[in-house]
Amino acid sequence: MTVAPFTLGRLPTLSRSTVDRQEMLRTNPERLRTRWPDAQVMLLDQQLRTPVREGEAVLATRKALAFGEEPPADAVFLGEWQGVDYWALPGEPEGEPEIVGMPGSWGVPEEVPRAGGELWVTLRAYGDQLDDTAAGLFTTAQALRVWHRQARFCVRDGSPTRLVQFGWASQCEACGREEYPRTDPAVICLVHDEEGVNGEHVLLARQPVWPPGRYSVLAGFVEAGESLEGCCVREIREEVGAEVHDVRYLGSQPWPFPRSIMLGFTAKADPSRPLVPADGEIEAALWVPRAEVRAAFEAKGEPVPILDGASELILPGNSSIARVMLEAWAYADRG
Repeated sequence: MTVAPFTLGRLPTLSRSTVDRQEMLRTNPERLRTRWPDAQVMLLDQQLRTPVREGEAVLATRKALAFGEEPPADAVFLGEWQGVDYWALPGEPEGEPEIVGMPGSWGVPEEVPRAGGELWVTLRAYGDQLDDTAAGLFTTAQALRVWHRQARFCVRDGSPTRLVQFGWASQCEACGREEYPRTDPAVICLVHDEEGVNGEHVLLARQPVWPPGRYSVLAGFVEAGESLEGCCVREIREEVGAEVHDVRYLGSQPWPFPRSIMLGFTAKADPSRPLVPADGEIEAALWVPRAEVRAAFEAKGEPVPILDGASELILPGNSSIARVMLEAWAYADRG
């Protein structure tokens, strides 16, 4: 049987979306105002949490008319789905919410407010638990909210700006300069050994700030004037001292923490060469056999002993493209 190079078996969690962004409508205020009475609004609080219906995988949206006869100045148009326009607005839980613990996608419980049958959750911890429509809306709304916080002053003359195009641009009140949401590209690269087409070992590393046992594939920001493939080679050399080759693109995922897009790649390296973790950035790096990565998947977030008990392994959470990449590689020989 011919073995093919592995590919992503599913969309990364935060790449899922159903909503038509309807870009042309951002400059058509009359049309959007006409449809406002039938629109739905999702809320984001100061901690970038949004309410979801308890026990369900959908957003707890509000009727637009609850916020006025037309879109408020800080309303952001997210797009249209099944004949309904969706918007985002700042909002907070009503009253004094109960604080409850919920397990997140990273395996670490997170305290969330609960009020009126709704849970106010974060995208990073709970994006994987939402349906495709909710995941796409939440990802877009958070990306724009973070950008709004960073775009309050003109980069040309420092004057205050105001939002235009229903949240999709800012305009300087002095010089009129317009600016649009920024996205910083970052690569994330699964490196495997040179045995066969897909290798038998994967290179994993951990940062000092991560929970014990948490390992993932390597990632880093693209520098000015640098290609994506060149960034993979440089970042892996800098972080663990490995020289990679045969860099190949896999897929991408928005990562609005605060404003990135993760561009997934795979590459090969020689596992016989010593690894040299970057001081202060990488606490440990190691080559892990495919069978032990599979065991970690089957453990469902619980740490598993690896390398004859020399270490423990907990995989990245479900909200990260890293998990999708590792899953695709670990089960590549099963078709």
